[in-house]
Amino acid sequence: MIVCGGTLGIFIATSLQLKGLRVCVIEGGKLQGREQEWNISMKELMDLVHVGVLTMEDIEQSVITEFPRCRSGFKNQEVPTVGTYFENGIGYECKTEDVLNLGVSPVTLIEIVKQRFESLNGKVFEFTPVKGIVISDVAGAAIDIGDSEPVTGKLVLDCMGNSSPISRQQRYGQKPDGICVVVGSCADGYDPATNIEGDLIYTNTEIQNKGDEGMQQYFWEAFPVSMGRNGSTTSTIKTTYMFTYLDANEKRPSLTSFMEDYWKLLPMYQPCIQNVEENLDLVRILFGCFPTYCDSPLKPKWSRLLAVCDASGIQSPLSFGGFGALTRHIGRLTTAVSEAVEWDCLHKDDLGLINEYTPNLSATWMFQKAMSIRMGQRVDPKFINRLLANNFQVMNDMGLGTIKPFLQDVIRFDGLIGSLARSFAADPLFMPQIIAHVGLPTLIDWLGHVVMMAAYTVGHAVVRPTLSILVDQLDDDRKRFTWRRRFEAWTYGSGGDYTV
Repeated sequence: MIVCGGTLGIFIATSLQLKGLRVCVIEGGKLQGREQEWNISMKELMDLVHVGVLTMEDIEQSVITEFPRCRSGFKNQEVPTVGTYFENGIGYECKTEDVLNLGVSPVTLIEIVKQRFESLNGKVFEFTPVKGIVISDVAGAAIDIGDSEPVTGKLVLDCMGNSSPISRQQRYGQKPDGICVVVGSCADGYDPATNIEGDLIYTNTEIQNKGDEGMQQYFWEAFPVSMGRNGSTTSTIKTTYMFTYLDANEKRPSLTSFMEDYWKLLPMYQPCIQNVEENLDLVRILFGCFPTYCDSPLKPKWSRLLAVCDASGIQSPLSFGGFGALTRHIGRLTTAVSEAVEWDCLHKDDLGLINEYTPNLSATWMFQKAMSIRMGQRVDPKFINRLLANNFQVMNDMGLGTIKPFLQDVIRFDGLIGSLARSFAADPLFMPQIIAHVGLPTLIDWLGHVVMMAAYTVGHAVVRPTLSILVDQLDDDRKRFTWRRRFEAWTYGSGGDYTV
């Protein structure tokens, strides 16, 4: 096995090494984590414990921030609110415990996993950029790493993220279906009395009208940094992000323009900051532009080469939670990849079953469309806040079984249908505006995915328990491999893997 890209690849490589495969990791620079904390939940970290990549002691060592809950809020202005959007005319906010409430040190975490991988006789090639890949369906794969001898193996995993040159080659000429622009900073100088909880998704302005550059709704996200476990210490350091969803139109504002709006709006979002230049001691500036594609996860175009993690687009088009997507899928990926190698199911058609269609991921695209404004489209400035305030109020009232999976990028059929029905009942006159906003073709496409979610839910809950017994008795490895991947698609495509 050859894993290209070490930041997240080291976790998968270690899990595969524990399965008995011989694995190497190729990393273009030094294999180390960044200084900025990764925000995650304990449930997601436990996924790494279950596959043996981490121990509880590793978690205790690497988690350096813990706070109780995160806020979700959608308001037309930054004022205190009580009750629902229809009661106050401004917005709604709620708080959810144990979601992205842990700050993990990537430096510590990756070093722990790297040492464990090497102790299992795994090989790490650092400062080794991938120059190219040559594939033979019969003989295997060879990685061109420059002047040294090529690295060869049976199967290559592409873990090089959104900017993977392999994924870019496969998608060459394909326009992204959406863009998420993110700008922000990590800084010292915030009031410790208000720096005790996080924000998952929060708005405090109406839709911004940029004229010829289109309209967009700004969202905020924020996490306390370096505040210890269980509120043991206070912190004046916070990471704040401002992000928005756009179509991929060349007339959209530049990243510089978004960053200027970030500095202008930050004091409104964080009232303890009156002047960003005088009050904040900046640690780092953050900015990025994430392309997203509807045809995700990415099916392999070549045999013996499989895109995983962000390179495959398996992460949600709403959150882009690459680390969270890794933890959720690592058990499934490890099992599927190890069986592919063991049973010689390395043709692109076989590997495509690992990156199978998942209707709940495809259904998530409807939410991104609803939270963005097409170029040239004109909508009520309060439209998105009204839509999200109503939906989140309904999901929160339905309980943790509905809102918590959604906040962790898992869409389940029961929660989706239940929340939509209640949202319609609460605001029936708003439905025509929603249809006009997203467009009838998008709505019809989404309904198809919802129907498939129902079918996958039945497949996971009713068909799989009985049929899996018969599949385990099959003598044909390829048939057994195919059916097991189908079962996994039913499970993950329906959200059946998630338990509160």
